[in-house]
Amino acid sequence: MLSTELVTAAYIGSSVLFILSLGGLSNQEKAKRGVWFGIVGMAIAILATVLGPEMSLSQYLIPSLIVGSIIGLIVAQRVQMTGMPELVAALHSFVGLAAVFIGLNQEINPMKSYFGADKVIHDTEVFIGVFIGAITFTGSVIAYGKLAGSITGKAVILPGRHFLNILMVVVCLVLGWMYLNDLGWTYLDQTSIWTLLAMTLIAFVIGAHLVLAIGGADMPVVVSMLNSYSGWAAAATGFMLGNDLLIVTGALVGSSGAILSYIMCKAMNRNFVSVILGGWGGGGEPLADIEGEMVATDNDSVASMLENAKEIIIVPGYGMAVAQAQSSISELTKRLRNKGKNVRFAIHPVAGRLPGHMNVLLAEAKVPYDIVLEMDEINEDFPKTDVVIVVGSNDIVNPAAQDDPNSPIAGMPVLEVWKAKDVIISKRGKGTGYSGIENPLFYKENSRMLYGDAKKSVDELLTKISS
Repeated sequence: MLSTELVTAAYIGSSVLFILSLGGLSNQEKAKRGVWFGIVGMAIAILATVLGPEMSLSQYLIPSLIVGSIIGLIVAQRVQMTGMPELVAALHSFVGLAAVFIGLNQEINPMKSYFGADKVIHDTEVFIGVFIGAITFTGSVIAYGKLAGSITGKAVILPGRHFLNILMVVVCLVLGWMYLNDLGWTYLDQTSIWTLLAMTLIAFVIGAHLVLAIGGADMPVVVSMLNSYSGWAAAATGFMLGNDLLIVTGALVGSSGAILSYIMCKAMNRNFVSVILGGWGGGGEPLADIEGEMVATDNDSVASMLENAKEIIIVPGYGMAVAQAQSSISELTKRLRNKGKNVRFAIHPVAGRLPGHMNVLLAEAKVPYDIVLEMDEINEDFPKTDVVIVVGSNDIVNPAAQDDPNSPIAGMPVLEVWKAKDVIISKRGKGTGYSGIENPLFYKENSRMLYGDAKKSVDELLTKISS
């Protein structure tokens, strides 16, 4: 067993490693090292907690840790990059549910007796932790369903949804006041536990209702915000248990998730509060009519365009991840650059289903970091570009965001690929994007549709472009 002093030192070391981990993740070249900082920090934190003086090694603890670790290892090895957003949402739900269970356990079987001001503070911590945890749990479950396609990506709008949300929050506040003042029935010698249970059920409904009302176009922001919720739930749990490291870790996750969500909302021209409260995706105004027709092309024509082009920009999207075409795209890039062509990548802040999704895929395929540019760095270069290749992207290259004020993505900054001389769109079929709206880009005169699986299309294209 470790002494209290050693546990404190271990917690300080873990906190420093977590901060270094977040700092490392801000840069692609340092991301791997940042991940290892986080892994080592968490390993130290778990060992210090398990071996701490206040921990009793029961017959259930060690087997639970082993089983949980094995499950996590198996899931991490099997999940594809395309399934990473769903996995993140699922992990958020676990954090939320853990906060609920810990809070209820603290009410039924507290670690010690609390009196006076200490009891008020402790009960407040329990109530807040359970409330945030319950919203995080059901919200994450719904987000998982939307990302996995088992629940519609369209906004599910109930009549008077804002009134319902306000009413449920008010009821929860009233129940919180009753809980703190021990008003209610008695059960298992614990006064007013029913108020805590009732609040938990209502918070479950709030979490599900909020996320159901948010459309697919805003889902990346939702996943990021749920990450923030899970952090604050963990911090509240840390206060409940008197665990300083859990407080620090939860605060880091909560604040970083909130900042990332704000940055994403700004990049999408969304109102931060409106997205989180389900205020977007519910408009019923008619969309602008689309003129023209989709014109298909083939790999011979695309190869000819690329041979004659000097400036080429590739825009990757979720379709590239689904087709696992990143390695083929990387080889195509290498061959084109060997021919003296200037090939670059344009990354939208919400390309894919998570921030950085495309950056990770391209780094995995060994695409040089210096040719992978963010939207703000490359958007003004499209008018000077000969060929743009859009691989599995839809909403992030949709001109309706600028041209149609009734569009669900109106005002969202997009990659202005239509300003290039020629645009090639690699796409499986004629379906819409995750937001469920049509893309006028596909009908423009300088656009050509290269139908089929992205990897197969690029692999065939490689046979027509020499090394």
